[in-house]
Amino acid sequence: MAAHFRISRATVFNLLNAAERHGVRVHAVRGKGYRLAEPLSWLDEDELHALLAGPGQGYTLKTVAETHSTNTLLSQYALAGAPHRSVLYADYQPAGRGRRGRSWQSPLGGGLAFSVLWRFERGMGELSGLSIAVGLALARALSSFCPLTIRLKWPNDVLAGYRKLAGILVEVQGELSGPSFAVIGIGVNEHLAERHRQEIDQAVVDLAEMGVRISRARLLHAILAELAQSLELFEREGVRPILAEWPHWHAHEGRAVSLLTPDGQRHSGIASGLDEAGNLLLTLASGEMRKFSSGEVSLRPVSAK
Repeated sequence: MAAHFRISRATVFNLLNAAERHGVRVHAVRGKGYRLAEPLSWLDEDELHALLAGPGQGYTLKTVAETHSTNTLLSQYALAGAPHRSVLYADYQPAGRGRRGRSWQSPLGGGLAFSVLWRFERGMGELSGLSIAVGLALARALSSFCPLTIRLKWPNDVLAGYRKLAGILVEVQGELSGPSFAVIGIGVNEHLAERHRQEIDQAVVDLAEMGVRISRARLLHAILAELAQSLELFEREGVRPILAEWPHWHAHEGRAVSLLTPDGQRHSGIASGLDEAGNLLLTLASGEMRKFSSGEVSLRPVSAK
């Protein structure tokens, strides 16, 4: 390797150590050299551009080797005038963001991380339910490849076999009366090393574990195609037709759940769909139906008799 790249052996050693700090596991074999512990997946831009050249796509693609957060960077591009349907993809995103200030684990080569800019003529106040439209699009795309049943956990997690496979972060900016724009961040687990799994506070699954073999270009294209269809419907007709799909995809629909709200209160009841703002409807033991705009949902255990 040192001879091929015309660098010193010490430089090779230092670079391999740097790769491990970025999440790449490297095995040293005495007398032979080095090898990857797991295969790495990369985006073939030529393949993706060919797929995006088809009718009805209209996306503008930009790729970067590394950025702290694709949502943060694309938001900056949006304010500087980036066009509608801009897509920002990063090979490595060390500081990806999730809901409520959480981080999104996206080690080098371990997951698909990208953001999409979608501009609206309507104001921010009319974009309620947008994250539901995004979630349904992502669920449909992933279900066409995954052997495990794909479900949505309100408000923005995609589950495979009740373990987290993908996540969504939708951030909206603009005027209350319009125009406005949304930056939609999506992360999909492809091949997570065990040490990264241990840093996540919930059960996770990745595509490799399910035996899914698909190029990043095909996976990203499939998601973008479903996203375009879902958001175009949302623009034309709002969230109502999209909500009709929700009970089919919702992991906890009609089941006893416990909801922990951001202020620390816990509420128990039956998950009873969503309203047109994307709020979760919970039927309490008293029969009262309450709606919640945010919180962490978990299945409620059955009490021992």
